[in-house]
Amino acid sequence: MTDASATAPAYTGPRRILSGIQASGALHLGNYLGALKRFTALQDSGAPCFLFVADLHAITVWQDPALLAAQTREIAAAYIASGLDPAKSTIFPQSAVRAHAELAWILNCVARLGWLDRMTQFKEKSGKHKERASVGLYTYPVLQAADILLYKATEVPVGEDQKQHLELTRDIAGKFNTDFNAPGYFPLPEPLIQGPATRVMSLRDGAAKMSKSDPSDQSRINLTDDADTIASKIRKSKTDMGVMPEPGEGLDDRPEVKNLIAIYAALSDRTREEITAEFAGQGFGAFKPALADLAVSSLAPVTAEMRRLMDDPAEIDRVLRDGAERAAGIADPVIAEVKKIVGFWQA
Repeated sequence: MTDASATAPAYTGPRRILSGIQASGALHLGNYLGALKRFTALQDSGAPCFLFVADLHAITVWQDPALLAAQTREIAAAYIASGLDPAKSTIFPQSAVRAHAELAWILNCVARLGWLDRMTQFKEKSGKHKERASVGLYTYPVLQAADILLYKATEVPVGEDQKQHLELTRDIAGKFNTDFNAPGYFPLPEPLIQGPATRVMSLRDGAAKMSKSDPSDQSRINLTDDADTIASKIRKSKTDMGVMPEPGEGLDDRPEVKNLIAIYAALSDRTREEITAEFAGQGFGAFKPALADLAVSSLAPVTAEMRRLMDDPAEIDRVLRDGAERAAGIADPVIAEVKKIVGFWQA
């Protein structure tokens, strides 16, 4: 793939920020620090924010229908509980705006097979039996491109593991603009990769990302965990036989320690250097209780508000309906114009 920005005219439309969380599995600390906390900070950035629940993406692997609906509400509750204001940020289910699927098909016909063959996440998720994977899992990055381009988003907060998909989005946007002689129609979105814990790792294995699919519940802190459970998981988290590092000391050979320091820094809105300076030379018997107290105090209000919202599904549904209507108000004119550009019949 080549970077389409090298030759494409600049997009001149307004700034917009878009991202989403897949509706599968319980949300955890990695989702909070890598996504929810960042989304909340961005909603006052001066650019409209579109935050969706990625239920179309979720069904690239089989989902229990009743559980999928419940998880959609849970993610919406987590958005609001983390500080997102539905009056400021547009919160909606991806599947409720049909233009996502319509644009994805058009972009499937723009994207090249060789581009998708290079997507490393499909290789990781399909494993040794890719012939058994769904076509949706293979074309997942094209739907992701449609999600972004449908709102002409200019900035996308992503983790490092999604950066390749955003590069694909830029290539698809550039090729569409060129193929249909529509220079600058779609923007070439920029990734927002920042913060001390944009990739939170497992509490049991510093080389593996914290994941809802990990069979060990001890590997993650769920947003629905109570205070005692959070504290227990941090106390039992894997470290090593050493002590807390000195400022500037390399930690590549101590991934679990590096992860815990990053979590502390992100929860406290401080730098990793400040954390190591505070705890340098101390044992984990001092550091872990401090981290546990911080995690509990940071997450307890989020958990309490999530539970309150989950007890009022009608309120969550109202937010999702309103968000879907507002999102469609932006998306529908874009898909109508795309159809015209492509040459589809217009009544």
